[in-house]
Amino acid sequence: MGPGEILLIVACSAIVISVVISYFIRKKQGKTCCGDCSSCGGTCSCNKKSK
Repeated sequence: MGPGEILLIVACSAIVISVVISYFIRKKQGKTCCGDCSSCGGTCSCNKKSK
């Protein structure tokens, strides 16, 4: 395994970790998955709150 492959694995891992962290932050703040409630069709977390 060369240095290029290691850098690629580290970069991909960083992207996945940042997506997971941002998901939990947005969920804790109560934001919807789509981010725009004016055009939301109720398919995201808005739908879960209304039930």
